[in-house]
This record gives sequence, C-alpha cells and structure tokens, in this order.
Amino acid sequence: MSLLAVQGIVAGYGQTEILHGVSIVVEPGEIVAIIGPNGSGKSTLMKSAVGLLRPTGGSVNFRGEDITGVAPENIVRKGLCYVPQSSNVFPSLSIHENLEMGAFVRTDDYRPRITEIYDLFPDLASRRKERASRLSGGQRQMVALARALMLNPVLLLLDEPSAGLAPMMVASVFEKIKGISSTGVAVLMVEQNAREALRLSARGYVLAAGHNRLEGPGRSLLSDPEVARLYLGG
Repeated sequence: MSLLAVQGIVAGYGQTEILHGVSIVVEPGEIVAIIGPNGSGKSTLMKSAVGLLRPTGGSVNFRGEDITGVAPENIVRKGLCYVPQSSNVFPSLSIHENLEMGAFVRTDDYRPRITEIYDLFPDLASRRKERASRLSGGQRQMVALARALMLNPVLLLLDEPSAGLAPMMVASVFEKIKGISSTGVAVLMVEQNAREALRLSARGYVLAAGHNRLEGPGRSLLSDPEVARLYLGG
C-alpha cells in the first residue's frame, strides 16, 4: 500500500482549472520530487493533497484512507505535514517558541521531541532564544522544517524549500532533507532547483500545464535529454 496516492486530481481557483487529472504516488520512506515550469500546477497539487484546496475531481489517499477534502488540521493529526514556500515561521517568536507552536495539536508531553529536534538541528539549539525575524532565509527554512517535525510526521510536503536562498544555504537545506529522510520520514517536494531535487529523489514527476508529463527514477530523469532541455537548462 502506498503512503500517499493522488489519483486523477482536478483542482483550481474559482472558475480557473489548474490541474486536469494529475496522479502521483509516494511510498513509505522515499523522497519524491515534483518539477516543472511555473504555472504547471505544482503548488496547487500540494495544497490539494494537504486539504488547503478542495479538489473538484479525483481522490487523495493517505495511509489507505481517503482524505480528499478533509480539513488540514485533521490531516496533520494523521501524520502528514506541509511546509509552504513563504510565511512558514512566526517571525515575532523565538526559535524555541516556533517549535512549541509546531506541537499545537499534541496532547502529550512534547518536550522530549524538542530535544530530538535540537539534536537534528544543532545550529538551532544554540540560538533557541533568538527571534525568527532576525534569521536569514536559510535559517528560517530550517526552523520551518524543524517545526513541521514536531508532530512526528510520516510524510513531509515541502513547497520550494530552496527558493530564494544563497547557494551555500541551498546545499544545507538539501542535506537536511536527506537527513530527515534517513530517519524514515517520507518527503514529497516541489522544487525549482530541479537538478538537485532529482539527484536526491528516488522518483520524480514532471508536470506541464496541469498534466503529468513524465515520471521515473530521479537519476533517470536527470539523464533524460528532454528533461535536460526543457527543465534543467541544458
């Protein structure tokens, strides 16, 4: 049984249909990348999967359960967390307070989980009292990742995790995603840095104009001449 199975999703905004029957699958523990040009429906797909946008057709199944149209706060409790591209931290709160906010639906003692998160993100541990507003874009992205992990998700959805970051921080973010995956958490990411995303991913999907264009192992897509010409700048 697949961890996440999005089947024939049709979705959009108002009268504008963006996705025209898109399907993707994420297996337990794997990293999957979604690439494609701007306007191809990548972020719309993520929002549909996590309940922020109600599809008008198709279905979303998570851990064998139909979650199509389920409210985001209920989806989060099932083990699926989403990190948006922007506005993904509370700038007026400290790093530590942001992590506490990440545990908002937990009813148990979340303090041991914070300790685990600091072990995974030692740079955040040393600055735990600093306000998020004083952090760089890359550091904020680390806080966003760490906060999402506070709920012990089995699947993490990342929308453009490297967007707008300096090259050094891009490498750090991808390295952290690899580390998160090594703990058993599956990752589905939309990423403009297609080359790095495919290199890291077990599988990749290429979307174009709201349709599935190509699918395959990440490194196979990397070596595909059509993918290189259209999406990798070469």
